[in-house]
Amino acid sequence: MSDLQEFHNELIADIQGDADVLGLVTVEAFFEKVGELLTEAGELDSANRAYFEGSVSGNPARIDGYGGDPRDGDGVLSLILCDFSITDEVRLIRKDRLQVLLNTLHRFLKASLKRDFRERLEETSSGFGVADLIATTWKDVEKIKLIIVSNADSRTQADAAKVTDVDGKPVTLSVWDLKRLKQYMEQGQARANLVIDFSKDFGSGIPLLAASGTEASLESYLAVIPGKQLAEIYDKWGPRLLEANVRSFLQARNKVNRGIRDTIRDEPHMFFSYNNGLSATADGIEVEQTDQGLQLVRADNLQIVNGGQTTASLHAARKTSAEQLEQVHVQMKLTIVPREQSELVVPRISEYANSQNKVNAADFFANHPFHIRIEELSRKVLARGEDGYRDTKWFYERARGQYADERGRRTVAERKRFDAEFPRSQFLTKTDLAKFENTWAGLPHIVSLGAQKNFAEFAKDIGKRWGSEGTAFDELWFKRMIAKAIIFRATEKLVSGAEWYEGGYRANIVTYAIAKLVHDAEERDAVVDLDAVWRYQDVSSDLKAPLLVAAAEAQDVITHPPEGVRNFSEWAKKQPCWKWLSERELSYPEEFDRVLISPDLAEERAKEARSDKAFETSVEAELEVHRLGAAFWADARNWARERGRLSPRENGVLETCAAIPNKLPTDKQCAIAMSALKKLQDEGFSARVDAGLA
Repeated sequence: MSDLQEFHNELIADIQGDADVLGLVTVEAFFEKVGELLTEAGELDSANRAYFEGSVSGNPARIDGYGGDPRDGDGVLSLILCDFSITDEVRLIRKDRLQVLLNTLHRFLKASLKRDFRERLEETSSGFGVADLIATTWKDVEKIKLIIVSNADSRTQADAAKVTDVDGKPVTLSVWDLKRLKQYMEQGQARANLVIDFSKDFGSGIPLLAASGTEASLESYLAVIPGKQLAEIYDKWGPRLLEANVRSFLQARNKVNRGIRDTIRDEPHMFFSYNNGLSATADGIEVEQTDQGLQLVRADNLQIVNGGQTTASLHAARKTSAEQLEQVHVQMKLTIVPREQSELVVPRISEYANSQNKVNAADFFANHPFHIRIEELSRKVLARGEDGYRDTKWFYERARGQYADERGRRTVAERKRFDAEFPRSQFLTKTDLAKFENTWAGLPHIVSLGAQKNFAEFAKDIGKRWGSEGTAFDELWFKRMIAKAIIFRATEKLVSGAEWYEGGYRANIVTYAIAKLVHDAEERDAVVDLDAVWRYQDVSSDLKAPLLVAAAEAQDVITHPPEGVRNFSEWAKKQPCWKWLSERELSYPEEFDRVLISPDLAEERAKEARSDKAFETSVEAELEVHRLGAAFWADARNWARERGRLSPRENGVLETCAAIPNKLPTDKQCAIAMSALKKLQDEGFSARVDAGLA
């Protein structure tokens, strides 16, 4: 079986599994999965489900979703069509089939601009919502991106299909086929296609100066790139040019920096002097020696890790200050980072590089201590299995592809054990976690912005909290977070199966419903008993009943916006939408009180759990000190003294440990000894463990 065929089978199994877990039809589950991938890869700012299938002048027209309001996305209107089918063999998409798919989406775009077409649509339908959005924002649209996502293997280039402009506005086509999905999901990036040919596509190469210090250092260069050229590159590649975490950072802030804008407009000749420039990475480059010196002619997967504001501002200046842009030049530090080192090196470059809008990389990257801690907890905390006997675990994926990697490198027998230990339904990502936590924090309108924007807001909050209360993110916090995940996924299924559910906007309804329930519990001076949900790994009927009441009301608020607002998805992204729902009085069934506990009781349980954990840690330290033996501790003491690595107090504790059993360290001294040992090991200490007690 080929790798592509195996991936095809696994993808279909995942989609079917997601559909069962989430209570969706398979095409909806496919859209949910690829929508998250597209936003993560920078293809979209957000992915909103908006399904329509019908005919225009006797010809088929269809759409599955869109990428948000173009006024919030630099004037880019993104429309999505899904081509998903469950087959045994990998389907092929040839040129004629690609053209058919393109035409159905293109037809919907053009029809949406016609009043008679929109008037034939049901105003509460998601199809009308996106058609109305296209029509009402058309004057602000600068270009249209049509995206076709398929679980078939495309045997033709996207540019082989004929794409016609609409009303003089350029239309581009982006195809995500099975091979491209495989590449992204397995490698964590969709960057193989991001190849920039400076000479061929953007006028000329860029002057380079080699800057690598030694053979041991990464290959590095200094460059000066014309502002007009950089703006043109960004115009073609858009947010994909920005490293994913920088992109999330920028989404949470104003798009154009006023200082940069004013310099371009008023003093373009001083831009180089005033601006800190860019820090960029690439997988590989092609250079050539010219009469003028070394020039960069091509870059594979060029990513701007610092300087996103500068890049976006230069792009904006193409319209407002085109003449001045000709005088602008930008310095760029370019580092060639092999892919196998990118996860470690790129975040550090972004964190340490100097830029006008400093990106606190610690808030965003997968190797932040918060994500590492949650990952560690997910690999050891046991949860009750479905049968009530065999324990399972929840797999937290802090970096794209971890789950597939862990599973894929095992034998068939080992995979069965892995699947039993980490069921597919107990898998969650960073963006999932952010969705659960921000919902519980009363921010459903932020969650409705989409996975990446919501994660950016969550990351800022965690970045602030980690320094002062990092210890709070412990085993109990993890268990309660998983309880929120269980409630969230149960609510998704409840909404899908509810008689009152009209279809569409389910993601918005779910986050709003849970946020409302939490809000109303607080109004009663109570909190939902998350510990019970964790204990049983399920949502009781007593909790399902009030969730359904809140969900029905959430649907009503979302689908009945104020006069003049006609797109329900966009309405759900606004704070007033949440205010409307939060202020409504609901009549909950009496079961609601049964699933609530007082905040004092929840806090008391937390203190008990942390006290138990501290005692357990203390006992483990005492056992380990005695297991290592006196000879070991004598070696550690001597090594530390020779190098002056420990404090007098720590040296004294190691002296006591080296005298076991004549002297017995207290439990507190054992904790100090283990902490001191960790410090010495970090400095390079290693010694033989004595088999017996000296």
